Amino acid sequence: MTDADPGYFGPDSVTWHLHSDPMMWIAGVRALYLQALHPRAVRGVMQNSDFRKDAWGRLMRTANFVGTLSYGTKDDAERAGERVRRIHALLKADDPVTGERFGIDDPELLLWVHCAEIDSYLAVVRRSGFRLGDAQADRYVGEHRVDARLVGLDPAGVPGSVAELAAYFDSVRPRLAVTADARAVDDFLRRPPTPWPLIPARELVWRRVAALAYASLPPYAHELYGRPAPAVTTVDRRLRFTGTVLRRIPATVRWQLPPQHILRAVARLGPETRPAPYKLREQAAILDRPGRAHGQ
Repeated sequence: MTDADPGYFGPDSVTWHLHSDPMMWIAGVRALYLQALHPRAVRGVMQNSDFRKDAWGRLMRTANFVGTLSYGTKDDAERAGERVRRIHALLKADDPVTGERFGIDDPELLLWVHCAEIDSYLAVVRRSGFRLGDAQADRYVGEHRVDARLVGLDPAGVPGSVAELAAYFDSVRPRLAVTADARAVDDFLRRPPTPWPLIPARELVWRRVAALAYASLPPYAHELYGRPAPAVTTVDRRLRFTGTVLRRIPATVRWQLPPQHILRAVARLGPETRPAPYKLREQAAILDRPGRAHGQ
């Protein structure tokens, strides 16, 4: 097992443990809400995919990509990245304001999608009670420069800390807007088309998931969508409650859901590599010992 390829992250990374948390599903929906606020990014999605009819397939493909990068081997990650770059290079869309034709592999769009995802994963999981120190949060953001390279970005131009991520959002906010495409994404996420036998489940479960994901967005996103959210303290309380409930489901049960990347990674590397939040707390305690803090 010691010679097995741990991939680009591995059991010593923050990503290895954080991405195993069940709140990642809510974080993924938040990322969709946030990504839709970039007019060109959402136009690229709407013009190159049947989002309304294949939204679940898109969500699963995204989950599979994130899982492959997080828990697959380096070869797996490189192949997944090459496939994404190849597809993006073929796709074009029309600017919703100017009509200009642009490529989906535009670095500005790739960076927006990347940052919206990383910010959503980190914000939702932390706010839901997953204990992560500030230094570990910075490390998490920096780890995902690997993702950026794999989708075609220059890692040097990608935020590598929480502060750099916040500065990026401050810089891009003037270019964000709610277009007709963003409204379509919002409408879908709030009430997706569902076969009639599953409508009760949609009303009971999905609407709560979507509402919580929306509520966890930053205030400027609520202003743009024009729909208020509960107070931050209320949202945090709901996130913590949801996280507590979901984490009571045994991990081995949760990890049976597709695409099962975690189970395959543990089988490849050994049972001692199982992701677990307490391992990050132990790691933080070691780093915070006298003489070890601040890189000493």
